[in-house]
Amino acid sequence: MNRGNSIFSVDLSNLTSWLWPLLFLGLLASVGLGWLVNSILILIGLILIAPIVAFLILRWWVNRNLITGPCPVCATEVTGFNQTQFFCPNCQSPLQIDNGSVHRVTPPGTIDVEAVDVSVSQISSGD
Repeated sequence: MNRGNSIFSVDLSNLTSWLWPLLFLGLLASVGLGWLVNSILILIGLILIAPIVAFLILRWWVNRNLITGPCPVCATEVTGFNQTQFFCPNCQSPLQIDNGSVHRVTPPGTIDVEAVDVSVSQISSGD
C-alpha cells in the first residue's frame, strides 16, 4: 500500500459501529414501530432521571425530619429523627424527639420535674 495517498483514505470502521443501530431504528420507524422506539427512549430517560429525583426527595425528607437539640440530662448536642427514641451518646439516658424537641423518656408513673434554683434574696424579700 502506498502511504502517500493517506490524505484521501477514509477510515470507515468507526462509522459502521454507528451505522447499524441507526439503520435498525430507521427500519423500525419506517415499518410503523416508531412507538416502540419512543417507548425505549422514554424508558431509558426514566432509568436515568429516577435516581436523581429519588435522591432529591430523600434529601428533602431527611432535612425535614432530622432534629438537633440538647440532651435534657447532660446538655450534650444530640441528633435524631422526629418521633424516634434513642439513647444519649454521653449519659446513656433514653431520649425521644417529639415535635422538634428532645425529651427524656420516663417509665410510666414517674413524675419528671425540673429543679429551679431559688436565691436567698428572693425568699427574704417576701417578708
